[in-house]
Amino acid sequence: MIKKSLSLILLVSFFVAARAQQYNIGTYNLRYANKADSTAGNGWGDRYPVIANLIKFQDLDIFGTQEGLYPMLKNLNDSLPGYKWIGIGRDGGEKGEHSAIFYKTSKFKILKSGSFWLSPTDTEHPNVGWDAALTRVCTWAQVKDIKTGFVFNFFNVHMDHVGVVARRESAKLIMAKMKQMVGGMPSILTGDFNVDQNSEAYKTINDAGLLTDCYTLSPVKLAGNNTFNGFNINIKNTGARIDHIFITKEFKVNRYAVLTNTFNGHVPSDHYPVVVALSH
Repeated sequence: MIKKSLSLILLVSFFVAARAQQYNIGTYNLRYANKADSTAGNGWGDRYPVIANLIKFQDLDIFGTQEGLYPMLKNLNDSLPGYKWIGIGRDGGEKGEHSAIFYKTSKFKILKSGSFWLSPTDTEHPNVGWDAALTRVCTWAQVKDIKTGFVFNFFNVHMDHVGVVARRESAKLIMAKMKQMVGGMPSILTGDFNVDQNSEAYKTINDAGLLTDCYTLSPVKLAGNNTFNGFNINIKNTGARIDHIFITKEFKVNRYAVLTNTFNGHVPSDHYPVVVALSH
């Protein structure tokens, strides 16, 4: 009887463990390929192999990127066997910076995907919203875990760096869109929000009852730096996080980190990547 009970417990434990999936998630502002950066040793050609190796080492399953121009994304994808990416340029088609989503093809299938623009007048076509300096786009995908059948939504965005009103209203728009599109489905939002954890826009997202910042939920944190570094390793640390990963309640955060890797005295981007380990 004891042996049977023990066997049953082990069997149940096996199935529970098999169902508990972990995903390594990230968000990374790549810094667009600016020729002026090359004079200081921060050119894209020097940086992207390091970024690719960082992604491989962290074994990211799915992650959002910001500021990637089409040729940059091709460079990165060519350096990441087993990954694909989706997204549209903020100026339409392949034009302009992308808020791209990269994912492992062996792990996930994209069921559907699309984009919407951060604007009060037209979210379906490229245009500048409110007091923003630039056109801003959000990329989204409905993702299926090939092995388990688990389905979730993944959103990735880059909010404006100038417009205060644009950031505040973009946060409201993103939440309205997500609530409309998600329909109770587990969801993840990543991005460079250009606002830290003390801002109104951040609180609009974090306090809306749908999403929570992974930083606040994680029992293990490696986050002693700002997420923006300006290519300066010695930048003053204020604890400001402007790159965020938010999740719905169906996910559990196991670890959170702001990765401060360097190479030859340089950083791979003017932002540090944020990575989390999630389970569901």
